[in-house]
Formats: sequence, C-alpha cells, structure tokens
Amino acid sequence: MSGNPASGNPASGDPVSEDLRIRPLTDGDWDAVVALEHDAYAADGLSEGREALQSRARSSPDTCYVLEQQGAVRGYLLSLPYPPLRCPDLTQPERTAYASANLHVHDLVIAEDLRGREVALGFMRHFRERAEEQGFERISMVAVRGADILLRLLGYRAHREVTVPEYYGRRAVYMSAPVMSAPVR
Repeated sequence: MSGNPASGNPASGDPVSEDLRIRPLTDGDWDAVVALEHDAYAADGLSEGREALQSRARSSPDTCYVLEQQGAVRGYLLSLPYPPLRCPDLTQPERTAYASANLHVHDLVIAEDLRGREVALGFMRHFRERAEEQGFERISMVAVRGADILLRLLGYRAHREVTVPEYYGRRAVYMSAPVMSAPVR
C-alpha cells in the first residue's frame, strides 16, 4: 500500500492506494461480492450465498463497503450492529436489525492477488474511522482460518467465553476491540 488512506467523504471513495478506493456498497456490486465470497469460502464450506449476504447488508447499509480498482469490485466488508458476544447465524438470512453500540464485522474479503499488500489494513483503518464517526463503541468479528493471529496484533482480544457455532469452522474465534483503541497500523 502506498501511503495512508485519506479520511474524508466515504461516498466519494477514500483512497487506500493510488489505484484502490473504498466506497459504500451498492446494489450493482452484488454479483462481484457473491463471487468473491464464494471464491474465499466455498472450499471450506463457509460460503453463505447471496440471500444471506444481502440480508446482513440490508440491516445496516451504511456500514458496508467495497474496495474498487479501476471500476471493478476487488473486496468488500459487510458489518452490522449486533449484540456484543454474539454472532450472526450463517445458516439463515438476517431477520433482525439490532440497535447496538457494537459493530460486528460479518465478512471481510480481499481479492487473492491483493492480499499481502497491506490492503486489508487500509480497509480496516477506513472501517474503524467510519465506525468511530458513526458513534459505535466496539468492533467485533469472528476470526476464521487463523485470522485471530493478525487481529491480536491489531489490538483485538479473543473472547474464549463465547462459544462460536461449528458452522464458522474449527478454528473460529470471537474477537473484539474498543473502536477508539483498535489500532490499525
């Protein structure tokens, strides 16, 4: 990544690098989001499909973003207010919109060829800044496939007292951090 993402109006798209921009998710992005999600999770049996993904975004459209490169969606982040120490049921669409100071990152996927370039860190920085602007107090997520190691380095704390449902995978860990002290370098 070259430089820091600029703060500013997310509607116009904050730059993560000279050719990557973050912007709010729109209806026209769903084919790309579903394809990215399938590529990332289908082999592990974690793919939810369009209806479930869209249901999570519908419950909080102002907290869902895409990463765009030359007009193409190359990543996405779906989040929604959710009760602390709980996580969405992957086996069904979201049916309730919660009022909560906890913003749960349901899914963050970056195109495989962009991984390892600090793109996810820029995306998380942007997300944390928007969460703070929107008045959220905590950010939570279920780390899958070993992502908890990186999240600990970013200030997230594992909550071993939370039993994560088996459908999240064997190594899934519920984690959270205060918005104000969730450093993303």
